[in-house]
Amino acid sequence: MRVVIADDSALIRDGLAQLLPARGYDVVGAVADAAALLDAVDLTRPQVALIDIRMPPTFTNERIEAATAIQRSYPDVGVLVLSQHVEAEYALALINGRPARSGYLLKDCITNIATLTDAIDRVGRGETMIEPQLVDLLLQRPRTRSRLADLTDREREVLSLLAEGLTDRGIAERLWLTPKTVETHVRHILLKLSLPADAGYNRRVLAVLTYLRQDRS
Repeated sequence: MRVVIADDSALIRDGLAQLLPARGYDVVGAVADAAALLDAVDLTRPQVALIDIRMPPTFTNERIEAATAIQRSYPDVGVLVLSQHVEAEYALALINGRPARSGYLLKDCITNIATLTDAIDRVGRGETMIEPQLVDLLLQRPRTRSRLADLTDREREVLSLLAEGLTDRGIAERLWLTPKTVETHVRHILLKLSLPADAGYNRRVLAVLTYLRQDRS
């Protein structure tokens, strides 16, 4: 899988550029800022762009502007954003812009190569990957807790994993359930939350995240 890395930290950038090829990835670009990232994506057309959310020159909205520009201009390129902290607005802006081939992961997770490569693979396959801590944060909002009161404990577990971007089969494996049972739980969740029961799980993820985002205290 072809990957472009964008991070202003030379230590992280060079470290990933050496680490990922050892795991079978082809690192076709490693850059330090948003402008160089867009040039690298245009030149190399990677399958995934791995982007630090805070990049020069201002360390503000360049990260989301670059990510959304890639989503808009290169729909076949997956975007996996790395963040030092859980920043719900930026993460949801990324996912709402294009749920497929999009991911948001805490930067601490890059120390766990299995977690990082799983995220890269999922985004590269066209899936949605959401940082679990972001899902937990959204679920803890007071009004969200109230609106979710009709869900059973198992349905809450399934909702959390659904919002992270797991497929029905992935949820089944995590919770030791059959895919058919997970499908039933998801159908009940979507019904109780008045969300569209679309067959495409990426759209279901987007629907769940949109619900959690809008249900503010």
